Amino acid sequence: MAKLLIEDPEGGTQVPFLRGILTRSLQNSGLPFEDAYQLATTVRQELDDTDSITLDELRSKVLSHLEKTSTASIAYRYQSQGTTDTNIQVKRLDDRVTPFSADQHRHCLETIGLTYKEAMMVTEEIRKHLIENQMMTVTSQEISRLTYRFLKKTEKLGPAVAKRWLVWIDFLRSGRPLILLIGGTSGCGKSTIATALANQLDIVRTQSTDMLREVMRSMLSKRLLPILHASSFSAWQALPSHEGRSLEDHDELLLAEGFLAQADLLSVASEAVIERALRERVSLIFEGVHIHPSLLDRIPTDTDAVIAPIMLAVLKRSHLKERIAGRGTKVPQRRSARYLENFQDIWHLQSFLLSEADRTKIPIIVNTKRDVVVREIMRTVIETLSKDFTATPEEVFG
Repeated sequence: MAKLLIEDPEGGTQVPFLRGILTRSLQNSGLPFEDAYQLATTVRQELDDTDSITLDELRSKVLSHLEKTSTASIAYRYQSQGTTDTNIQVKRLDDRVTPFSADQHRHCLETIGLTYKEAMMVTEEIRKHLIENQMMTVTSQEISRLTYRFLKKTEKLGPAVAKRWLVWIDFLRSGRPLILLIGGTSGCGKSTIATALANQLDIVRTQSTDMLREVMRSMLSKRLLPILHASSFSAWQALPSHEGRSLEDHDELLLAEGFLAQADLLSVASEAVIERALRERVSLIFEGVHIHPSLLDRIPTDTDAVIAPIMLAVLKRSHLKERIAGRGTKVPQRRSARYLENFQDIWHLQSFLLSEADRTKIPIIVNTKRDVVVREIMRTVIETLSKDFTATPEEVFG
């Protein structure tokens, strides 16, 4: 596709069209990630022959799609998105003063695992409280404290949710990096969930073990390292010791041996990616089938980073097959036919990975609905943060 520029006549600027930005904007309006991403893709395809478009024209185009395919409330929220209550001014920790943004407040609440509806309700109550008490200038700490108190006293939410808010706000202000490690077999949705989490958490650095493997393949020939050039579920065939034996002869043991040999080859590159993020103190989402529990043993322990490993699972064979088949429709280059031909091996590999996760006490999250999975992962991250959390509300909110 040719480069598309978005013009803002009022600001006198031109910026490239970024599908991720539009996807995030649509999510903020209440659209699920998959629908938001698909709509952003559709809009970009419709503008393929266009060199530039104004911001207002782009918004009108998106709004037209929403009015045809979504609820009136989502279309309204998109149309009014970005508005701020200019009567309420918020003093930030860095002494900046900005208008209170309901979008930003709601988004932060969604990050701790609230649904859009729950988060919107809390945000509206906080805004009403500020207006009714004529709190036209307020610090960000005061807003966080009010939110904590409201969550704690609300019957449908309560102390447990309030504690998640307390822990998350403390983490955000600590400056600690978050390293999310997402493993799982082929087709279980790792890359999709990683993208959704990156959008939710504003994490700009993501990496996949598949990409690392492709780089290594370009540097090391198949004749030199045949196991590197095999798929994770067929790496056993490149083992020197397999000598023509079939997988049925050894079932999951031989498959696991091949997978672990390939994962070990990738471990040095994987360690380098993680160590660089730790060194630069930036958050990272690292996903791939090769995120094996043994990788945790190689992460430096002298760090204050939050390390959160997750193993994704699809527990119904039919659902996993549907996901793999869907790859061929949405992303043809993923060659879904070959994966379906080797489905039994992929299913065995998942069994092995889940057993390893269970053995090492890595949380296993079943991938059903995307938004639900993202909320479960965020709750798992906050549970990890809670293990060594001792601060009081007074210490967190000042």
